Amino acid sequence: MRVALYQPDIAGNLGTILRTCACMDVSVDIIEPCGFPFSDRSLKRAGMDYFEHVEFVRHVDWSAFLEFVDSQKARIVLLTSKSENPFHTFSYCDNDILLFGSESSGVPVDVHQRADERITIRMKDGMRSLNLAVSAGMALGEALRQTGQFPE
Repeated sequence: MRVALYQPDIAGNLGTILRTCACMDVSVDIIEPCGFPFSDRSLKRAGMDYFEHVEFVRHVDWSAFLEFVDSQKARIVLLTSKSENPFHTFSYCDNDILLFGSESSGVPVDVHQRADERITIRMKDGMRSLNLAVSAGMALGEALRQTGQFPE
């Protein structure tokens, strides 16, 4: 199981997701460019002392990420508001990559179309969106529960 972030905009969200993934022993893929200066210092501040315990890979762009995905023979599962498939009833696989779009614009059409699966977190009518780090935590928790991959 992996978490991938497509061109994240907010360093604090990335730091929080890195911290969550460190605690859950899940690797993170960061698809650049980021909407902030990517530095160990800014991420360490958000991720606190967990930063050195998480494995993450920076991909220079979407194409580089796809090459990595192909080498892993993994399935890309996009979290999107443009799906009717709820995240909590979806059947996850051990090597899924949970992909999240940027906070400001999500993902472009070509990224959306390339995803192998598309799932959503349903919300109360009238609500626009959850925080990216909250969404990632919810989906990752369900995926780990279903696949029995929570740390011992």
